[in-house]
Amino acid sequence: MPLLEVIVASTRDQRVGRIIGDWFVAHARAQGSFDVELIDLRELALPLLDEPHHPRFKRYEHAHTKAWSAIVDRADAFVFVTPEYNYGCPPSLVNAIDYLWAEWMYKPLGFVSYGGISGGTRSVQMTKLIATTVKLVPIPEMVTIPLVAQHIKDGAFDSTDKHTGSIAPLLVELRRWTDALAALRGQRAGLKA
Repeated sequence: MPLLEVIVASTRDQRVGRIIGDWFVAHARAQGSFDVELIDLRELALPLLDEPHHPRFKRYEHAHTKAWSAIVDRADAFVFVTPEYNYGCPPSLVNAIDYLWAEWMYKPLGFVSYGGISGGTRSVQMTKLIATTVKLVPIPEMVTIPLVAQHIKDGAFDSTDKHTGSIAPLLVELRRWTDALAALRGQRAGLKA
């Protein structure tokens, strides 16, 4: 079964990203199209990009980069769980993407976004621009959670039918693209920059 990595982007102390990520992972596992793994960028604690070589060469010098490379490389698809910071994506997410190149290639990408009135959608639009440069394939189906603070009760996400109803279409389409891109992922080893 293909591996879906759900990446929680926010690293702030007072964040709800992990709560949203745990909620989504539970639903994704129940749906059964993927093996699902949660990756929390706060726990990963990547420093600001500190590799001396361009990532296309895969000449990583630091243990944290080698570990991150292995995590991303083993995945077949991703869902980024992201808030919106100042109409854009979190710097932690940009940094995590920028560390690598070939490991991201030809893998579909979905989003679970959250925030204020816009539900994090501006973050998603900005992230799509960055993601396509490393050949991730963003799909349009997504889970959007506007006014997220109103749905956090006793440290858990109190979802509505609208929230949970948008999970299945995201996962179905993500699996279609995962299968369709499998041949291209198999050819990544032969790519040269």
